[in-house]
Amino acid sequence: MKSLISSIILAAATVAALPSTAKEVSVHDPVMAKEGDTYYVFSTGPGITFYSSKDMKNWKPEGRVFAGQPTWAKRAAPTFDDHIWAPDIQHHNGKYYLYYSVSGFGKNTSGMGVTVNKTLDPRSPDYRWEDQGMVLQSVPVRDDWNAIDPNVIEDENGDAWMSFGSFWSGLKLVKLNQDLTGLAEPQEWHAIAARPRSDKVAGESAGPAEIEAPYIFKKNGYYYLFASFGLCCKKADSTYHLVVGRSKSVKGPYLDKQGVDMVKGGGSLVIAGDKDWKGLGHNSAYTFDGKDYLVLHAYETADNYLQKLKIMEMKWDKNGWPTVDQADLNNYRSVQLPAK
Repeated sequence: MKSLISSIILAAATVAALPSTAKEVSVHDPVMAKEGDTYYVFSTGPGITFYSSKDMKNWKPEGRVFAGQPTWAKRAAPTFDDHIWAPDIQHHNGKYYLYYSVSGFGKNTSGMGVTVNKTLDPRSPDYRWEDQGMVLQSVPVRDDWNAIDPNVIEDENGDAWMSFGSFWSGLKLVKLNQDLTGLAEPQEWHAIAARPRSDKVAGESAGPAEIEAPYIFKKNGYYYLFASFGLCCKKADSTYHLVVGRSKSVKGPYLDKQGVDMVKGGGSLVIAGDKDWKGLGHNSAYTFDGKDYLVLHAYETADNYLQKLKIMEMKWDKNGWPTVDQADLNNYRSVQLPAK
């Protein structure tokens, strides 16, 4: 009996020592910023979903950026359903600029806007998002591009550029004004990446040109253009994967490792899905405390392909190309803390 009781106590102690299954952060199209000692992640969701963290692992839900809807959203995207897509967060002249897009799935009835705040801390007395309205709109037939997935970068001259795009004729780059809230005049546009698409495809159709979500990251004298190829949002059938090219100029041309221009379909693989994770992509990239990070979402096979946050350390090979460790998809596990 004493032996049996000891076994029961030991078994109970072992169970108690096992970590409980924590809920992970479920996000799409994540971007990140750091203010003080706190990290913030913003993602696609009702009103733009966001979280805060002190360690990039334990994340506290902070609600939504927009209490209601952007006033212009329904005009640009009649089927807008309160889900604001693919934000991008930037810090400029002491303020935070949060770019975002509204659209209808598979349509280029789309628009990108920007809202501005002095702080990202929702408990600060200075916390107040002030929407600046629409930056750029795409209209079916008139435009053979899609005004979603914005990303803003400042070049070596201090000029701001917005890359964007999804399907159609590919990814574009357009110069912003000094306020970062509209296009510079005269306008300056550049094509920066595309996938093959038949000339016979009607203007209202996205066609099979599976490319979107540009993100430009400056490192060691190069501008690196990340893009997502393939299809998202299809659970086990998702083919999303991440590619990259680079250029000495923000305007391009962006060439892959083989020297192929991304406008002509080039793009070197950074990371793709495996048996545990599908639909990897829509990334952002940052340098925090001397380390570079790749931030993206991935669908977990074992959890019915639920999208989850991934933050992976990004290193650079001898030729200056970004690399990540595939094992980090399983190694990084976020924890969603209780909302307060």
